[in-house]
Amino acid sequence: MLRIWAAVAALFMLALVLPPAYVQSARAGGDATTSGLPVPRFVSLKADRVNVRGGPDKDHDVAWIYTRIGWPVEITAEFENWRRIRDLDGTEGWVYHSMLSGKRTASVKLKLKTEIAPLYAKPDTQSAVEARLQSGVLGTVKHCTGAWCRLVGEGFDGWIEQNRLWGVYPDEKIE
Repeated sequence: MLRIWAAVAALFMLALVLPPAYVQSARAGGDATTSGLPVPRFVSLKADRVNVRGGPDKDHDVAWIYTRIGWPVEITAEFENWRRIRDLDGTEGWVYHSMLSGKRTASVKLKLKTEIAPLYAKPDTQSAVEARLQSGVLGTVKHCTGAWCRLVGEGFDGWIEQNRLWGVYPDEKIE
């Protein structure tokens, strides 16, 4: 009898600590999410100061603070009004939903910090080079074909190979 009560107490404590099971990826045919939108998905930070917490409520400590408006993050789970996000470095934490925007942005992601990515006039490596972008350059995603994305930012507008961006999925098409 004591073992049964110990098991019940352990399950009760676990239920207090962990939120209900996270919804499976809609890309893998999972169930509907709290928001009704697919998980995972890319969004961007809506404010220039976004607290990231260790869990999905304000009782959890702030683990770190983002200070770059428009930065792309990937929603990996939802719990009520909270979204678990992952950034470019793979770091995860929880953010209140109103701090996120559906506006699609992307950051140039290159293997080497010294590498430069050409931005073309058209989605074709034979077209004119409009700009050369360093790793970490942020832009708004206007369109993606599945291989190329039109990226617009401060002082540039052109096409970049999709695999050089963080904020869009491989082969993803955006109209």
